[in-house]
Amino acid sequence: MQVLLIDDHTLVRKGLEQLLQSRGVEVVASVGNGREGIEQAMALKPDIILLDVKMPEMSGTETLKQLRAAGVTTPVLMLTMSREESDLQAALRNGAQGYLLKDMDHEDLVPALQDALRGNNVVAKELIGSLTRLVQGQSGRAASKPGTATAISDLTPRELEILRHLAEGQSNKGIARALDITDGTVKLHVKSILRKLGVRSRVEAAVLAVEQGLAKRTSTGS
Repeated sequence: MQVLLIDDHTLVRKGLEQLLQSRGVEVVASVGNGREGIEQAMALKPDIILLDVKMPEMSGTETLKQLRAAGVTTPVLMLTMSREESDLQAALRNGAQGYLLKDMDHEDLVPALQDALRGNNVVAKELIGSLTRLVQGQSGRAASKPGTATAISDLTPRELEILRHLAEGQSNKGIARALDITDGTVKLHVKSILRKLGVRSRVEAAVLAVEQGLAKRTSTGS
């Protein structure tokens, strides 16, 4: 696994490097600002990106936006001290694969990265309540995008079925087992679902699905 670290705090980056390398994870680059992070992501094409939220000049959210606008599809996990619902929502809406807290147990970091690489959505357990409020529209800022209901109506019955599983945080392998189809078939359907809904990530699709009442529980992936 190759990881790119983007965090403006040198001590945090050094600590993360040591932690990941001690567990056999290769840190391909470790940078202190969003602009350099975008350059490294495009040049090195890491397997996963760990991105801070609160950074000067270019925030983590803005960095994430520019990464996606540049066509970088690498899974991005926000790693931050911020527990603000607005930061969580902005991260998921702009295509983050997950949202982790810097005070998490260090033993949980690598499993979270592995989980994200398997296609699961990863959100800190402490923020599940916030995620629930967001997807239920109780934050006052989580209203569905215009046309979402119409876009969902354009999905095929199989795509709707897969979207419901996505909203429950299931990986492609889990969905394939549940529906008795291949992983490759699930990937094709997920790609079509994201295109039809006009979203960039499985997390965004899951949030929209819950907002539209297509799932009973939130997507956490961990």
